Amino acid sequence: MTTQISIVSSNKDTHNNEFESNKLVEAQINPSLSPQMRHELFNVLYTYKNAFVSHNEPLGAIKRDEVDITLNIDRPYPPVLRRPAYPEIPRAREALENHIQYLIQLGVLRKEGHY
Repeated sequence: MTTQISIVSSNKDTHNNEFESNKLVEAQINPSLSPQMRHELFNVLYTYKNAFVSHNEPLGAIKRDEVDITLNIDRPYPPVLRRPAYPEIPRAREALENHIQYLIQLGVLRKEGHY
């Protein structure tokens, strides 16, 4: 008894392989990716290749400015992260409260609930 397995590659796989060998030559892909993850990544890159590749700049060979991004979430937090989203200025708060009281007197706003 013999078992025979035939593998037929689809046209999409052929195009994907050409894309991988032609456009991803200079791309640095994480070597720890499993073959399945690597295949899925190449499928996404091939499907949306117009977003990642041009004739002048193949994927992985972008000639624009390089950017170094350092994410710092360790304490002490940077001063920008320590600020409240909306800084409270006493004069502005007082003016806002006065305006709210004025709108309540006009009947535009009304108090609800307990404050």
